[in-house]
Amino acid sequence: MFTASGLVREVLLALTDSRNYDRVASDHDRAARTRLRRVLVDELHEAHEQPLILPEPRDDRLQAIARMLREQPADNTSLAELGRTIGASARTLSRLFHNELGMTFYEWRTQLRIYHALVLLADGHDTTHVAHACGWANPSSFITAFTNIIGTTPGRYRATHPAK
Repeated sequence: MFTASGLVREVLLALTDSRNYDRVASDHDRAARTRLRRVLVDELHEAHEQPLILPEPRDDRLQAIARMLREQPADNTSLAELGRTIGASARTLSRLFHNELGMTFYEWRTQLRIYHALVLLADGHDTTHVAHACGWANPSSFITAFTNIIGTTPGRYRATHPAK
């Protein structure tokens, strides 16, 4: 995960503005877009990598769910079923996840699974094993989720972070 400056956002907006596609570009326009692309590349080189952050719940009910899912990250039990186990409604738990952690239960569980996947990949496990061990039905859906959160595929991640 990376953070980039506000300048990156503005350059991307300028480069992808639909008005740029509706007209024939002059030499001046092409030169300006080339300069903007150079600025974008420079700014992205300066972007700082941010650690993956999994917020820790404070509420006892959320802590119980977190404990269960850390022990079994592949568990696909629904929030409603988990709620029945700990004596809380899915609606209450959904509200707690949103208010306390700033994300949905499913977003939080996905991030927990990605944390677990990072450990397994660092231990040298292949993508298929990691996908199933972390609760994905197939490697393709795991690769998509992993890439969306980490910014690279599991295979590339494993290649750049060899097993210890």
